[in-house]
Amino acid sequence: MKKTRVMVVDDSVMFRTLLINALSADSRFDVVGFAINAMDAMNKIPLYKPDVLTLDIEMPGMTGLEFLKKLLPKHPIPVVLVSSLNVKVFDALAAGAVDFVRKPDDQNGIRRDAFLATLINKVVVASHSRVRLPTAQGFIISDGAVTQKTAGGMRSFTAPAPAAGMAMGRTAGNLSLKGGNFSDETILAIGASTGGTEAILAVMQQFPAKMPGIVITQHMPPGFTAMYAERLNRLCKVEVREAKHGDRVQPGLALLAPGGMQMRLVRMGNGYSVSCSGSEKVSGHCPSVDVLFDSVASIARDKAIGVILTGMGADGAAGMLRMRKNGAYTIGQDKESCVVYGMPMEAYKIGAVCTQVSLNAVASTVIARLASQK
Repeated sequence: MKKTRVMVVDDSVMFRTLLINALSADSRFDVVGFAINAMDAMNKIPLYKPDVLTLDIEMPGMTGLEFLKKLLPKHPIPVVLVSSLNVKVFDALAAGAVDFVRKPDDQNGIRRDAFLATLINKVVVASHSRVRLPTAQGFIISDGAVTQKTAGGMRSFTAPAPAAGMAMGRTAGNLSLKGGNFSDETILAIGASTGGTEAILAVMQQFPAKMPGIVITQHMPPGFTAMYAERLNRLCKVEVREAKHGDRVQPGLALLAPGGMQMRLVRMGNGYSVSCSGSEKVSGHCPSVDVLFDSVASIARDKAIGVILTGMGADGAAGMLRMRKNGAYTIGQDKESCVVYGMPMEAYKIGAVCTQVSLNAVASTVIARLASQK
């Protein structure tokens, strides 16, 4: 098999050496070079032609975020961020980075071996990813050939899925639901992984404030979920919070599974609340989309809508199948608009998906389904 060409960008000699040694020891990678800062990286990338970059965000001179904004339009290379607990991670993901790994330090309790294992897995995933490039229209999915970009407009949910390279906008006008009155039993469950932070935002930004209760699982480590929920809350009409054990699911509120805990839907009178407990991995993840979807399948049954978005692996596929078998309406993101067509593909392959649509059509598909149920 062809090895993945990796380049390490980090200003710390000690940390850079750690990454280089760990990646070099894996037979799947060829570490073709390193850079000590962003300007050094800009000069070396055309020479080394890496398939994947690891990138520190906090560097002297040009920051990792500034570097991404200059780099990706010219060289659409999958980038894995290596960062401390920092809100700038989400700005860098918005700029087109594929994923991130939290750096170990003396305070956060992350073991070095666990960090390196996560890093290696993220680099493997990145090697199978497509880069998402921000544009004035929203963003485009690049297959590595920038010349194939087109400036497609917004599409309704009934329109055909756009081809690879078409624009996937963040908004599709002002979607609304007449009346906006929902049963406490109506619920929307969303799951995602790699590429999901921006995909979830793209969907959530289109929702009106009056939505049924929403529960979300995005693969993310502890600490970052609180910051991500704050970001969504700031940019969306629906209120978004990191879930706490016992939180009630309410119309107009989205609850995000906390990193390092499993979130489940539980019955509370005529409505629902969430249980957040346990740190065991299910389907390889904590939080796990399967855990959330399984609980929604058994508790909400035909009152639920499920959405599975971009991500590597199969987490969520089995849970979504149980949702569909119990009467829920299920939506999968299509291949052309995914950063990684893994989780939606696995769900589609086993018959868990009622309909498959492009990312910019997910919100309007949900709205249309809710309107048909009223």
